[in-house]
Amino acid sequence: MKRVLAKVSGKVQGVWFRASTQQQARRLGVTGYVKNLSDGSVEILAQGGGNAVDALIDWAQHGPSQATVEDILLDEYDGNEVYLDFEITD
Repeated sequence: MKRVLAKVSGKVQGVWFRASTQQQARRLGVTGYVKNLSDGSVEILAQGGGNAVDALIDWAQHGPSQATVEDILLDEYDGNEVYLDFEITD
């Protein structure tokens, strides 16, 4: 299982980024969460098969049509939480 923590910056809040990410993740079979951060960026924790996680991160590089993604910082996630779905959190 691949686990990635991504911080997406740019115009990514108020443009349906979280809901669109959730929709893409569920379509791909990826679990985890997406949430807004106080600095205006969005955090994505994605876990699942390597190809599916990679596909979600590839999608997040542009996001929904209203978004303008400027940068994505990726880190491997070594936490041991197991997510059964992909949720939008606070």
